[in-house]
Amino acid sequence: MSKVHFIGIGGTGISAIALLLLEKGWQVSGTDKSASRYFDAVTAKGAYTLLGHSPELALEADLVVRSSAVRDDDPEVLAAREKGIPVLKRNQFLPGLTAGYQTLAVAGSHGKTTCTAMLVTMLRDLDMDPTFILGAQIRPLGTNAHAGSSDLFVIEADEYDYMFLGLSPKISLLTNVEYDHPDFFTTPEAYTQAFAAFIHRTQVGGAVIACAEDEGVRKLLANEDFEGIQMLTYGYSPECVYQIQNVNWNGDGYDFSLMHSPSQEKLGDFRLKIAGRHNLLNAAGTLAVLHQSGVNPAKAQESLAAFKGTERRFDQVCHSGDTVVINDYGHHPTQLNLTLEAAHELYPDHRLWAVWEPHTYSRTDRMQQAFTTALQRADRVVILPTYAARETIETDTPRLIAEDIPGSKAACFAGFAEAADFVTEQATGLNVVIVFSAGKGPEFANMLCQRLDARRQND
Repeated sequence: MSKVHFIGIGGTGISAIALLLLEKGWQVSGTDKSASRYFDAVTAKGAYTLLGHSPELALEADLVVRSSAVRDDDPEVLAAREKGIPVLKRNQFLPGLTAGYQTLAVAGSHGKTTCTAMLVTMLRDLDMDPTFILGAQIRPLGTNAHAGSSDLFVIEADEYDYMFLGLSPKISLLTNVEYDHPDFFTTPEAYTQAFAAFIHRTQVGGAVIACAEDEGVRKLLANEDFEGIQMLTYGYSPECVYQIQNVNWNGDGYDFSLMHSPSQEKLGDFRLKIAGRHNLLNAAGTLAVLHQSGVNPAKAQESLAAFKGTERRFDQVCHSGDTVVINDYGHHPTQLNLTLEAAHELYPDHRLWAVWEPHTYSRTDRMQQAFTTALQRADRVVILPTYAARETIETDTPRLIAEDIPGSKAACFAGFAEAADFVTEQATGLNVVIVFSAGKGPEFANMLCQRLDARRQND
């Protein structure tokens, strides 16, 4: 197999696989409906890419891989199948991609991108050079994929479309389990069962490292039979195998210790320079993966202290005058809650803005009350048009959410320009503006930064 064609090559998950194959010397082609930074990245690395449909490219390939958003009646899918060319989803392609590696898989409703990036960064800083793919660029590396020289494969294990069921990890990290993706998982029970199936795919002799602070994880472990699988917990509780202790906020991050039971062995004192107590849990889980991989976590102290996160995860894009603008990928109520809490901790004297681009109508409708509650953590709320992604049925739920937020502090806008004008006019004094989006939020953030800079120059 030497030539692979990707349908939806500009997506975060598909582009990562394409970049990895390009590094391995494979021929790669791909199409997407619109350009993106990931589309441009795979093109720059040598993939032959086109915008729009191209059945001809699919027919030239030995294998076609399609994103979860690509339907069965896609012209490239139909053309390849008619000629007998295999057409696979990610979960069908991953067994071959990870064969021969020790796979370290990071799963969970939230935090998996950050944990994957942390783990990759630590291993690279320890000269272990893992192969990796994840859903966002690691800031110092400028990429979300790499073909390493070691036998380790670190992967962000996405639950959507059962992607993670294509993996057989040596070690699985489970950050949390909270219902999401209602467009695919029609019930919370179906969602939870997907994670149970993922845990069962952990190799014999391997381990699952699970966050005991998360209610969804605790219920999953209590209600499912995982006999024969080594289950190791992490968190703040003395009952956890990996315990976070001696936490201290030092002004721009945390100092903490990590203990290992049952011997209460101290694995090291650590510093984390990204805000949010949820990131303490992310760090602890990642250090536990290192420990179970046979690496002394204390050797990663400097690496963790220098870790700066990934793109679109509390990612400061500009600081214009007294206003800070931050991009964040949060698109679930819990993510909004945790990020706003972290912002209050990091910027206690600033007025906090939540600019929210709802991501899919189904999620917004299903979680209406939770979004309403989460957004109330902000001092001002701006709601942008919904990023529909793969959905076509529109609803009016964002407007209802704005009306339900008390104090007339929330407003909906029909376009980016008028929303950016509003924030620019109103954001006087000390302000932090967090743009929550899994879609076009970076475009809005850049527009806002330009307006803020122009205002500052005119003052």
